[in-house]
Amino acid sequence: MLQSSVPVARLAPTPSGFLHLGNAVNFVLTWLLTRRAGGRLYLRIDDLDRARLRRPYLDNIFRVIDWLGIDYDHGPSGPDDFLRHYSQLLHLPDYNAVLRRLSQQPGLVQADVRSRTNPQASAVPLDTPGAAWRVPVPSGTQIHFSDGWQGSLTVPLAAQLPDFIIRKKDGVAAYQLASVVDDLRLGTTLIVRGQDLLPSTAAQLWLAAQLTETALFNTPRVQFFHHPLLTDGRGQKLSKSQQQPLDAGVLGEADGQRAVLESVAGLLALPAAAAESLDTLQRAMRGVQLPAR
Repeated sequence: MLQSSVPVARLAPTPSGFLHLGNAVNFVLTWLLTRRAGGRLYLRIDDLDRARLRRPYLDNIFRVIDWLGIDYDHGPSGPDDFLRHYSQLLHLPDYNAVLRRLSQQPGLVQADVRSRTNPQASAVPLDTPGAAWRVPVPSGTQIHFSDGWQGSLTVPLAAQLPDFIIRKKDGVAAYQLASVVDDLRLGTTLIVRGQDLLPSTAAQLWLAAQLTETALFNTPRVQFFHHPLLTDGRGQKLSKSQQQPLDAGVLGEADGQRAVLESVAGLLALPAAAAESLDTLQRAMRGVQLPAR
């Protein structure tokens, strides 16, 4: 847990759709920042959302990594290796142990059976079948941290995620909790995310601070880089939920690799010539300060 003397980063895709341009750009940015820091890179696939997992989406993750020409130091060699040896389902006991400890903290965890048709459902006992577990964030809570890309940040957590889910209705750990537990298990100290995930980062930092066994996540050793997002022609962020039935994601885009490299160079404020190849991007990164946005 967070004991490595070199930075440890991860690629953390979800197999819930074909990876789009924004996903590929995040992969390259993560790879560049990790290699520049002399760090180690894990491939960590988040597959707890089994309802949306499809084998073609899982295959696509490995195809995109190969297509981009990037590598990683630890993780599955392919889809079958992932399902046998790296799936998050293999770590359910770890998530459940943290859930149990959180539920033992007086007043920290609440359960409810709210739904879209009944969004104001009242609290129920934690052992109620079909209940989700939430953590109500104290009013006015703000999370302060230093970001490698954005600088000093303050996220109004209570306003943005006032009672986020830590265990879903199916009894399985939710993203915010599982991500903290996974990053602690991998020893992650370098996290590269889109700036749309700032509320999630704040939620994870606050959640980790609630227990001594997860508190290491909430330390200066863990460095975050929240990069600007890519948008479509309407100015909307790219999303798997927007994909059409025949959409193949970034692999189906014309001149897709060039678009990825040019987008990375643009985000890093590098000269256009840096987008010639992955090697030229890596060389251009040396000694470059990240742009403040």
